[in-house]
Amino acid sequence: MWLLKAAIFFTLFAFALNNQHTVDVHFFFGTLWRAPLVLVVLAAFALGLAIGALGMVPRWWKHRAAARRAHQATEAPGTEPINTAHHGL
Repeated sequence: MWLLKAAIFFTLFAFALNNQHTVDVHFFFGTLWRAPLVLVVLAAFALGLAIGALGMVPRWWKHRAAARRAHQATEAPGTEPINTAHHGL
């Protein structure tokens, strides 16, 4: 497993070393950002991850609420769940 992690790390490190050229990113209203290409790629990747995670939040909340309702429906009213970890069994 460590060998796979090392291979991925060195591949990404070589990518970063080979893409140090400065590039111009043009935004709206004449805004310009100059940065190394590897930073632009990393920023685009991070922004994509953040947008994807934020897009999943409503679905996560819905599933979490459904799981909570299902858990409450399986418990008998007026009883507490039994925790067998502290009973010395």
